[in-house]
Formats: sequence, structure tokens, C-alpha cells
Amino acid sequence: MLENIHIGKESLAALADFARNKAFDKIVVLTDTNTHIHCYPAVKKILPEHQVIVVESGEVHKNLRTCEFIWEHLTRLQLNRWSLLINLGGGVIGDMGGFCAGVFKRGISFVQVPTTLLSQVDASVGGKTGIDFMGFKNHIGVFQEPLKVFINPEFLQTLSPREIKSGYAEIIKHWLIAKKESFEVQKYIGLFTEDWSGLIEESVAIKAEVVKADPLEKGLRKILNFGHTVGHAIETFFLNKDENALLHGEAIAAGMICESYLSRKKGLLTEQEQTEIESFIFSIYEKVVIAGKDLPAIADLALQDKKNTGSIIKCTLLDGIGKAIYDQPITVEDIQESIQYYSSL
Repeated sequence: MLENIHIGKESLAALADFARNKAFDKIVVLTDTNTHIHCYPAVKKILPEHQVIVVESGEVHKNLRTCEFIWEHLTRLQLNRWSLLINLGGGVIGDMGGFCAGVFKRGISFVQVPTTLLSQVDASVGGKTGIDFMGFKNHIGVFQEPLKVFINPEFLQTLSPREIKSGYAEIIKHWLIAKKESFEVQKYIGLFTEDWSGLIEESVAIKAEVVKADPLEKGLRKILNFGHTVGHAIETFFLNKDENALLHGEAIAAGMICESYLSRKKGLLTEQEQTEIESFIFSIYEKVVIAGKDLPAIADLALQDKKNTGSIIKCTLLDGIGKAIYDQPITVEDIQESIQYYSSL
């Protein structure tokens, strides 16, 4: 899998070579209104002849209506199975573009060119695609691997500090589930770095190794969901109140604290480890303000988690820092209790 992932300043040159050397009859670049302004110019000048589709930016537009807009354009442009879709953007574009490509004419080729830290270290790797539906995040989707992933850290210069922090949450997650030694070093450094390439390469390698062992999330791959059972429920709740929408990483940071609490409650995590995780996360992220009256609604959202079995909520917990265990049953009451604990800190 790693041989299909290009990381570094040379990644755009690799994209240009790939687009020129493959026998694609048509090339289309999918962007959103932000990446079209800030990132597309760097791609435009190195690609052969191509067309562009621009959609509205933001998670709120990751839905069937936008997919219809994309499919209509792909149809008018007469794309087929010998065509190439280049998804240039963050997690929303990668998820939605991959989904649209995966089902259009039963599948056309696509590559990911992630432009946010979140998409570079997580969303663009692993072949998960999807859109939100009925208020539930990534409720409809398919497993569909891109032909290639081209990661250019220079695109991170276009991001706000808030977007950088959102992506960093997934890097923290990778350390907590699989790389204790990196967490032990980075907890004294924090978010500051002059070169993201090393952190991106490490995170991509962790995820790629897990995905290679379990591409369809039947077992081991579920460890990548640490922080996401509670985190997705929190994110979905605030997504439905889009005036106060959270970024994905902000919700996952809260989810990791909640699920660390549950790990400690079940005797899997020591009190010292739990404190170290909380201190590090709170040194970077502000606390999400969650009203007590909203706890039942947030907890109930976890019942729709894709990893559940029937009415049993399946969660990934930490068996110490650097090791995760999946399919741990928890209850709606556990989730409410963990969020209450988070809010009390």
C-alpha cells in the first residue's frame, strides 16, 4: 500500500507523471470552493488537459444532493471506466469524491490529493469513502481504494491553525493506539513543528499497516476507531446544529478523553496514563461545551455507529498507551457518564 502513496514536495511531480503516462481518455479534477482558490493553481499548471468540477466546501455539503451534482457533471463530460477523477481537497472531497467515483458506472479510477492535515494523515488512506445521510456521518459509502495518493505538505500552509489542530487529533490517535514512544516524546513538544513530513509519514505508515492487515474492517482495523464512537456522536449532534458545528478533530479529541475514561473505568488504563492523555489533549484543544440536557440525545446517536452489532455498542478502548483493543461492549449510560466526566474536567 505504501508504494502507492507519495509524500513530500515531489508528490505533485509524481501526480503529473502518473496523469501523463497512464492511458486515461479524460481527466477531471474535483475541488471545493476553497481548494479551487488555494490549491488548484498548483495542480492546474502540471496536469495535462482536464476539466474541473467545483462544489461548495464544508461537511454540511457532503450529501446525496452534492453527489447528484457531481454525477451529472461526470455524465455530461462523458467519463467512463478509462477516465480519471482527481480528488483535490480535504476529507470531505476525498470521502465524497471517492464514493462518487466508486459507484459511477460501477466504478471509475480516482486518486486522492489531500490538502488538509486531517486528510493527509487519515482520510485519504485506507479506501473508506462515504457521505452523510439523515444527519449521520459517513452513513452511506463503500470501500474503494484510490489508485494513488499524492500528499504535498506544502498545502498545509493554506490552512488555519484550527484546521491544523483538527488534523493533529488523528496523529495523536495513531500514537495512542500503536506508538507509545512517539506519544511520550511528543507530549513534551505539542503541536509545534517546522516540517510536517515526518509526522505525516509516521501516521500514514501506522494506518497503512493496519489497513493492509484488515482492509474491510472485520477485526484489527477497528482499532483506528479509538475516540470515534463517542467523538462521532458528539460531532453528529453539533453537525445537526450547524451554527455551532465542530471540526472532526475537535470532536475526536473530546471522544478520546471520553473513551480513555471508559478504558480506565474498565481497568485497562492506569490513572497516570489517563491523566497524561487528558493533559496533552487539553494543552491543544479547548473543551467542547456540552449541555447536560443534550447528553441523552448525543449518547443515542452512538446506537447508529456502523461497528455496532444489533443494539450492542462496540467501542475501541486503550489497553495502556500504545495498544488498543476493539469490540468492547459499552452502553448508552457509559457514554453519558463519560461525557459528564469530560464536562467536569
